[in-house]
Amino acid sequence: MKAEERRKKISVFLMSESKAVSGSVLAERFGVSRQIIVQDISVLKASGYDILSTHNGYIVRKSPLSERVFKVRHTTEQTEDELNCIVDLGGTVVDVFVWHKVYGRIEAKLNIFSRLHVKQFIEGVRSGKSTELMNITGGYHYHTVRAESEKILDEIYDALNAKDYIAPVL
Repeated sequence: MKAEERRKKISVFLMSESKAVSGSVLAERFGVSRQIIVQDISVLKASGYDILSTHNGYIVRKSPLSERVFKVRHTTEQTEDELNCIVDLGGTVVDVFVWHKVYGRIEAKLNIFSRLHVKQFIEGVRSGKSTELMNITGGYHYHTVRAESEKILDEIYDALNAKDYIAPVL
């Protein structure tokens, strides 16, 4: 894995965690030394990530990435196309959530940012062990999507809308 790809994966991982992550955990997860992690964190900080170094590990306080929530609706068969559409344009699907009339917001972290992640997600869902959250709300669901700019988020919106995946916001 190249340094730039590893740094992206480190940033996504840190942003998905609600507590500090130690350098040792990051080093083990990404197969590098703690010293390399320290260098990667320095590069991420220099590129705009507000990463706090604590005695318990690293915490991302603010991401330089743009973020938007999309309300979407599609069939189970269209899920792979929807996710590929987002990652192909440079987006990361941070999560999926639905608004249930009894339970309220039900959310799952995804952190999908490549076709490989899409494939793994689809294989997991299609294995029959579970179904997608959207199935409890008639296909309606939301995705938080991160990208490097608002322009990319606009392109993602336009592409999803062209495929009729964007649901009306009432």
